[in-house]
Amino acid sequence: MRKLAALVVVAALSVSAAPPKSSTIAPDALPHSIALFLGSLCNEGRREVTFKARAHGVRFFFEEPVGVTVYKFDKGKYVKEEFLRGFTLERAVARYAQK
Repeated sequence: MRKLAALVVVAALSVSAAPPKSSTIAPDALPHSIALFLGSLCNEGRREVTFKARAHGVRFFFEEPVGVTVYKFDKGKYVKEEFLRGFTLERAVARYAQK
């Protein structure tokens, strides 16, 4: 009987100690072109990728390990403006904040 009681207590504690469900960040919908881009970026799921991105003013910044690609909003879409080799996201945003 004690073993059963101990088992119930351990089970209750493990359930209450379980981490809360994390919310997902994936959007409910996305354009086909974005899906293709993300798929190719991670080599169709064979490579894990890490990147940072930020929109600021009329620009979108996409940071990769080698630098930051800067896009400018034009006629309803972001168009590549330049690639800043060796820049971090923060440094690229600061550079364009001065312009």
